[in-house]
Amino acid sequence: MAGRGELERAVIDALWNADGPMTARAVADALPGRELAVTTVLTVLSRLETKGVVRRTRDGRAHSYEAVATREEHTASLMHEALDTAGDRDAALARFVGQVSAEDLDALRRALDGR
Repeated sequence: MAGRGELERAVIDALWNADGPMTARAVADALPGRELAVTTVLTVLSRLETKGVVRRTRDGRAHSYEAVATREEHTASLMHEALDTAGDRDAALARFVGQVSAEDLDALRRALDGR
């Protein structure tokens, strides 16, 4: 069985790839190669809602779910959280930049130039 983190990532990926909010059944159907009960998907969605990653709204008799932020916004938030744990932010950023690809360095330069 997939680990909790892996299943949460698969569920949020399904929501990010969707054109709009999804029911738990639609999320389960969007996870190819996984035979998951809807109750399992509901548990994962509930965890993600508690973490503030997913928003639940009533849709008739069912609930629909959508990601609170885009994939890019979520990734940026995770990067900020990781940076906030660094004792020396300058050193952490220097190590990060020293480990990224040339393409990522170019993207960072473009982002900084556009600030």
